[in-house]
Amino acid sequence: MKLLHDPGRGAPIAEVALEGGGSFLMVSPEGLRVGQTIEIGSQAALKVGNILPLRQVPEGTQVCNLEITPGDGGKLARSSGAYATVVSHAPDKTMVQLPSGMLREVNPLSRATIGVVAGGGRVEKPLLKAGRRYHLSKVKAWKYPTVRGKAMSPYAHPHGGGSHPTGSTPSARRAPPGAKVGYIAPRRTGRRKG
Repeated sequence: MKLLHDPGRGAPIAEVALEGGGSFLMVSPEGLRVGQTIEIGSQAALKVGNILPLRQVPEGTQVCNLEITPGDGGKLARSSGAYATVVSHAPDKTMVQLPSGMLREVNPLSRATIGVVAGGGRVEKPLLKAGRRYHLSKVKAWKYPTVRGKAMSPYAHPHGGGSHPTGSTPSARRAPPGAKVGYIAPRRTGRRKG
């Protein structure tokens, strides 16, 4: 097992070599170390980094890289510092609390990695300069720079023009006819021609 850096991801990833040859990548939980042996399956010990079916995981355990359906490779709790908590078991379902706080029913045969995803303090460090924001945005294919709607003209954005000091429109875009008043959407966008 070795740890790798993925440029577009906040958490490190682990490359795990299988006994029969071949390897696979997984999101690395906190506390995983290079050369550590990882057990996979229902007989695996309850140790950080091991992969078990949810029905074998005791209630209150923190898990990450959680499958929604068995065999999908892991879809939930994969960002840096994220974890889901096993809340309760039933014969045909397992209740899991996701990082958002939402409770979700998951198939008890779905697998999960024991532990919390590494890189949890990533968002606490300030970017400090525009160059760091630029490179972060570039590697993640985010739109950069982003201009505030309030700084625009009214034709370009609903918040533009300075006529609404709060920076918000008088009514919502989804308001029913009759309740829709004022500037709802830009009258025109793009470069002026002619």
